[in-house]
Amino acid sequence: MSNANTFRQLHDNTSPLRLPNAWDAGSARLIEALGSPAIATTSAGFAWALGYPDGRMLPFDEVAACVRRMIRVLNVPLSVDIEHGYSDDPKTVAGHVMRLVDLGVAGINIEDGTDPASLLALKIEAIRNAVAKSGSDLFVNARSDVFLARLAEPSKQPEESIARGNLYASAGADGLFLPALARSSDIETIVGAIRLPLNVMAVPGLADATTLGKLGVRRLSAGSAISQAVLAKAKTLAQDFLESGRFEALESHPLPYSEIQGLFA
Repeated sequence: MSNANTFRQLHDNTSPLRLPNAWDAGSARLIEALGSPAIATTSAGFAWALGYPDGRMLPFDEVAACVRRMIRVLNVPLSVDIEHGYSDDPKTVAGHVMRLVDLGVAGINIEDGTDPASLLALKIEAIRNAVAKSGSDLFVNARSDVFLARLAEPSKQPEESIARGNLYASAGADGLFLPALARSSDIETIVGAIRLPLNVMAVPGLADATTLGKLGVRRLSAGSAISQAVLAKAKTLAQDFLESGRFEALESHPLPYSEIQGLFA
């Protein structure tokens, strides 16, 4: 069974697949060691770790190089958030994706953002055709920013998400990701009207994983939250060290050096 098919089957469940998104090879390997059956990246954390702001600014060669490092240390399927594919040209996007397929990724997230839904549909079709032509497999998670970017009036957001989700399904998507979707009533409406497993992101007001499973959600992502929390902790420790010159806080419950080394043995 291919990694992509293994990853696809993880969405066939009654409890959402929980993905605490990684941002580099080290965080990916740590999350895998904790028992995660798959790894997914956060595009924001990914960009920050590579020295770029979030928001479609990454050179694709940087993305591919980081993915190569992650694949080297992982045994479980890896899904990579590629933002908008780093091009507006569907053929170019498909070429980028095939570079990742050749590296061994199992899935991708690709977003519409403020772009026309028709453009993402064309990109998904180009990706699906390229993957099929190569005899490979890939889980394509279509991210739609209807809720996150407020692409419609609040009362119309479920309807717009359903329309986009079904368009992306027809283009060949395997899943629909709706970040910032939080209301249980909206989730229930959307799940009942789309043909794809629904992925939501941990945000304030979202129900717990058990309830989400009952509502029909099949994937729950942490997004950039864990990488933000790690950076917040690093900021506090570094600031204290700079201001006081003391280092007692650095010795408070660190992950043991030997345990970290063991992750990469």
